[in-house]
Amino acid sequence: MIETTVKEKQNVMTLSRPIGILSSGMFVPENEVSNEDLSSHLDTSDEWIVDKTGIKTRRFVSEDQATSDLCIEAAKQAIENAGLDAQEIDAIIIASFTPDQILPSTSVIVKDALGINNAITIDMNQAACAGGIYGLFLGTHLLQNPSIQHVLVIGAESLSKYTNPQDRTTRVFFGDAAGAVILHHEADGYNLLSWELDSELSYKVEIPAGGSRKPTNEWTVKQDEHYIKMDGRTVWNMATKHLPNSIQAVIDQMELTPDDIDHYIVHQANLNIIQEVLKKLGQPDHKTTINIDKFGNTGAATVLTVLHQAMNTKAVASGDTLVIGGIGAGFIWGALGLSRAT
Repeated sequence: MIETTVKEKQNVMTLSRPIGILSSGMFVPENEVSNEDLSSHLDTSDEWIVDKTGIKTRRFVSEDQATSDLCIEAAKQAIENAGLDAQEIDAIIIASFTPDQILPSTSVIVKDALGINNAITIDMNQAACAGGIYGLFLGTHLLQNPSIQHVLVIGAESLSKYTNPQDRTTRVFFGDAAGAVILHHEADGYNLLSWELDSELSYKVEIPAGGSRKPTNEWTVKQDEHYIKMDGRTVWNMATKHLPNSIQAVIDQMELTPDDIDHYIVHQANLNIIQEVLKKLGQPDHKTTINIDKFGNTGAATVLTVLHQAMNTKAVASGDTLVIGGIGAGFIWGALGLSRAT
């Protein structure tokens, strides 16, 4: 059953400046890793992985690549597609829980590499797989300030470096990628009409060591506590409950029904979860875009890479209404309702 209660603070759009998605970009590393590659040294198989996740291949960064390298390439593509000069970017938001390092800031690294002089830099490090949603939400609100004209939002992960190579529970699920969009005040663009954001504390998906609670030391390294730990059953329960509820709340705020939504951009956590979300909403599979089969779960990058692909393939057309929904460790989730003016 989908709960449709909407919190008072999360109302239909009251933003004074409508926002458009000016352009998008996407980048994945060259190194393609198949299920057969993983099953050669893990206790798993292509059949099991496809059945449980829908994933056939994923991309892993090379040893000398980092998350900022993925961000830079996706950002270059988005800037070129927008027909902008890099100096016209006023703010850079990077959502990632796999930064190059704790300090310095990944967004500052990207700003420097792109040669942008005056952009505000913001790192969203702990929204996990919901980072793309929260990045879009924050970018939209930054653009309510008339002095800010273009916001570059990037979701990127190098998750292959944060999963234990010997842990089949996490190793088969995650991949590396970056997605980017440039938001702009655009009267006839994709306008944010409604949103619903929420969270519930859980340690069922976590990286136990490396923070102030448990600094990395010889013992935590021996215990593999700097890798992602994940309870798959909890992920399924939380995702299949909160994702459809959040999406339905956003649709209710727009005074529409699920049938009125032209396209759903859903976090690529697991193909079975995506299908279950659509089933609960009573929607057919063809109303969403899928890339988890090729890239795996790419964390904060997923909704932005899917959005890029949907726009490029014209799965999202002028005049369409779409909903973007995601959930990440923490747990943190949310959905955004957008409509494009004709």
